[in-house]
Amino acid sequence: MYLVAAEKLSVARRGLANGLARELVGLLGELAMDRTRFEVRFGALPESAWTACGIDTAEFYVSPNPGEDLRPLARIVSGGELSRVMLAIKTLTATSRHDFSDAADRPPSTSAPGLIFDEVDAGIGGRVADVVGRRLRTLGSAFQVLCITHLPQIAAYADTHFQIEKGVEEGRTRTTVRRLGDEGRVDELARMLGGEAITDGLRRSAYEMLAGRAKAKDESKAKGESESAKAKGLAGHAPKMRRTPK
Repeated sequence: MYLVAAEKLSVARRGLANGLARELVGLLGELAMDRTRFEVRFGALPESAWTACGIDTAEFYVSPNPGEDLRPLARIVSGGELSRVMLAIKTLTATSRHDFSDAADRPPSTSAPGLIFDEVDAGIGGRVADVVGRRLRTLGSAFQVLCITHLPQIAAYADTHFQIEKGVEEGRTRTTVRRLGDEGRVDELARMLGGEAITDGLRRSAYEMLAGRAKAKDESKAKGESESAKAKGLAGHAPKMRRTPK
């Protein structure tokens, strides 16, 4: 019985692998990795290693740049590329496991798993940075997301903004983490936009950026509530099943 069930699981996995690869490559194209190749490779486990998870292994192989061979995901050297690949993978898996979409914009539960993205903005900017920010915000509906970024386009999508500073006090190097309020956030985004000298023009740009993100968030929330209400309405008008007397 075990072997029959395990073989069915293996067939199902292989059947889903190509679809996963296509979706992932499409999503990576939105994240400025449009020439990425992705493949799921399977291998057989020795009988001594068989578990409830099956009789085979699955490993992700990626080639982020043209002319490069496919390599195991764990061997990607660039931290930025790895972060974006993981962002795409987590977006796809969260969509299926945690029942959310781009239309859903809600805070995660306190028991939600955490995700950390470092250098996810490496080598990107402008429109792509905005796409990455929106993807991170959407992912935040199912996870507690911590993102380290130098781009204001991404930072503006966060629900909470922390500033990390390093300085020397009494001959010792210290790192401080400070949660920013509304005004502090505007100033920090202005600094990220234009450097150390914060001008009124930069502040206006930072404020407009935050206002635009807030508007998009409200529209996303309204869209999600509308789809939820529509689904409930359809459920309410579903035909009732009647038992036929024998």
